[in-house]
Amino acid sequence: MATLISPDQFSPVEDAEALQKACKGWGTDEKAIIKILGHRNATQRKQIRQAYEELYEEDLVKRLENELSGDFEKAVYRWILDPADRDAVLANVAVRKAESNYHVIIEISCILSPEELLVVRRAYQSRYKRSLEEDVAAHTTGDLRQLLVALVSAYRYDGHEVNERLAKSEADILHDAIKDKAFNHEEVTRILSTRSKTQLRAIFNRYKDEHDTSITKNLSGDPHSDLQKALRTAIRCINDPKKYFEKLVRNAIKGVGTDEEALTRVIVTRAERDLNGIKELYYQRNSVSLDHAVAKETSGDYKAFLLTLLGKED
Repeated sequence: MATLISPDQFSPVEDAEALQKACKGWGTDEKAIIKILGHRNATQRKQIRQAYEELYEEDLVKRLENELSGDFEKAVYRWILDPADRDAVLANVAVRKAESNYHVIIEISCILSPEELLVVRRAYQSRYKRSLEEDVAAHTTGDLRQLLVALVSAYRYDGHEVNERLAKSEADILHDAIKDKAFNHEEVTRILSTRSKTQLRAIFNRYKDEHDTSITKNLSGDPHSDLQKALRTAIRCINDPKKYFEKLVRNAIKGVGTDEEALTRVIVTRAERDLNGIKELYYQRNSVSLDHAVAKETSGDYKAFLLTLLGKED
């Protein structure tokens, strides 16, 4: 389901030499950078970074940061990092914003596998000399802090077993809490942060069957409540990540102005995973291809790079 088109055979040394040539002298050859990096998977990009450092005693990531600018530089920077390191950077950027962009924290916590989340937390500590949990706690307050710290600290069971009796009883617990507007109830946080994703999907399905409406619909009462929005985001990320990302990218490019931050994040983080499925959903929902929508809303090297990651042939 990935959109990335990468070769089976490649030479990290030749790629490193071509990238150095693209960055040398007056002006930068952005097309050469896109042609190489836009067609290399995470393992290949790591080998290129290592080859570049051995050849030129210079960090390729820093060199590209200096050579490129704007949305294109941000996209390339996030793409060239190891996936766990990239998520650590995305999380750090999110928690440092004046109004914490907690959606990014929830995406990382609820969409990654337990092992992947653990690797991101290690990458965060290595990079920032602090834990992700303590930074999330330091930049949030109250009920929202309690929920986010629980989610980001989680190490869920990753199996596929379902306990139907438990699904019914916990669907009822969630329904009662929502009905009483007790969104901060400790049982709500416990269920969302400790149950496996398979069990949680069973709980959400049972909720819909028993109460004739989805749990997210019942949580959409107050548009100004950060806690309700966070709960809804967590449930959507756990329940159907592709559907979540399709809506995220649709909102990023509709209306006046483009949310480049969200658009870049979806394409860069999903190109090696499930971006093809997100593209299919986007087309079903909007009757226009995601490639076409991105081409219309972006320009220059940034546009060319995103389209390459979307699998558009040169």
